[in-house]
Order: sequence, then C-alpha cells, then structure tokens
Amino acid sequence: MVTDPTLARIGEAAQLHHHQGQRDAARRLLSQIWDEIGGEHGNALHVCVLAHTMADVQDDVHQELLWDHRALTAADLLTDERTAQAGVAVPVAGLYPSLHLNLADCYRRIGDLDRAREHLHHAQAGIDVLGDDEYGQLIRSGLSTLTRQLTNP
Repeated sequence: MVTDPTLARIGEAAQLHHHQGQRDAARRLLSQIWDEIGGEHGNALHVCVLAHTMADVQDDVHQELLWDHRALTAADLLTDERTAQAGVAVPVAGLYPSLHLNLADCYRRIGDLDRAREHLHHAQAGIDVLGDDEYGQLIRSGLSTLTRQLTNP
C-alpha cells in the first residue's frame, strides 16, 4: 500500500484519467503537483511516478516522449530502500520494463524504429524482474504487441 501522500495524489490523477476518462483534469492535477514538488528537481520517486503518469495524458507524442524521458532519468536516481519507504511494492528494477516500453512505443509512433527497438530490447532485458501478477502480465502483453508492430511496421 502506498503510504506517500504525494504518490497517493498522483494515483488520484491517474484514476481521473484511466477510470473516469477525465484526461484534462488529470493533466491539470499532475501539473499542479509537478509545481509543488519542484519539477525535475523534486524527489526522484515523485518525479519518476508523476512523469510516467503525465506522459499518459499527453495529446502530442513528442510531449509524451519528453515526460517518458523525465521518468527514466528520475528512475536512475532511485533506490529500493526509498521506494519501499514510500510503500511502493515494486523494486526499482521493476519500473524499467514499463518505462522502456513507453519510450519504445513513442519512438515507434514518430517513426524512429531504431530507437524503438533499442528501448524494446531494454524492456525485454528487465522483464524477468516482474512477477506473473496483473502488472507483469500487462507489461508482457505490451511488449508482445510492440514486438509485433516493430516486426511488421
């Protein structure tokens, strides 16, 4: 269970988007939280999770790519101890398959298939860290879909 109040608010924004279809409201809430945490200079866990979530509510693939890169950069600063303290059940290594999957998909959509394949490779290399739970299955399914898309562009 997430115990960090900022992560809980980011989760509320994600719920607005994913379960209530309120993409603009989610983007506004995430922008507000982004300012509150100090943007890219904020707590790395907050930056990573917020940027990963903010990427999902972008209308422009280039903006999505920018947010996905911010998330990946912040993930590189995280430790398992910090994520556990915040109540995040997934180890830091478990974040990378999803982060790289999102980057690969963005690069595919803008037509940079070499970079897409590079990030797909990184995602696949880290997938064994994930369990066979709903999250792990979701990421594996995304990897399978993207692999097919890059094999038959």
